Amino acid sequence: MIKNSDELAKKINDLKSDNKYDLAQGEDLSIAIMNLVSLEEHFFFTYQKTKEEQYLDMLNEIRLIRTELMKDIVKNPGGEVWCISKHLLATVMRLNEVGTKQLKQQEIANAKDSFQKAYDLYSLFWALNLEVVNITDVKKDVDLENEVNLIDDHKEAEITKENIKNIPQKRTGLFAKIGDLVQKVIDCCKE
Repeated sequence: MIKNSDELAKKINDLKSDNKYDLAQGEDLSIAIMNLVSLEEHFFFTYQKTKEEQYLDMLNEIRLIRTELMKDIVKNPGGEVWCISKHLLATVMRLNEVGTKQLKQQEIANAKDSFQKAYDLYSLFWALNLEVVNITDVKKDVDLENEVNLIDDHKEAEITKENIKNIPQKRTGLFAKIGDLVQKVIDCCKE
């Protein structure tokens, strides 16, 4: 787990100097993997609806390709990191699709929320696979931390049910921190 900016700078420099990873290529590959997971789901549902075994064969072939491609990103699949990575990418893809449908229906606030959640989870995926965060460091008290920061930022104002929705939301907590770290890595690694 990267604990401070010095460690982050070292990690970024190591990634750049060792040419360990082309993050732009990795981003493209991760999106391809998302689509392969989605295809696996579609072949599953199509088989269930039609009972035609060819869809199971195609599902298996797609899974083999997805597994092979994931090896290029998930370098240290210890513990549950492999499965966590797959499920994070699948969730990102679904939230992106939900957000896109919400945009089409003019549900802008809901779309933005779906997109933010997708980005937070995508950042967590990269944080895990660039070893910026250890899965055991993931806290369950992010909402509590957000509430404390929200109240601390507005000590002078009286906080009531009526006016709390007017207080600007400051993104804090685990996902905000991971998102900031991953964004710095992405910005530093792009050509």
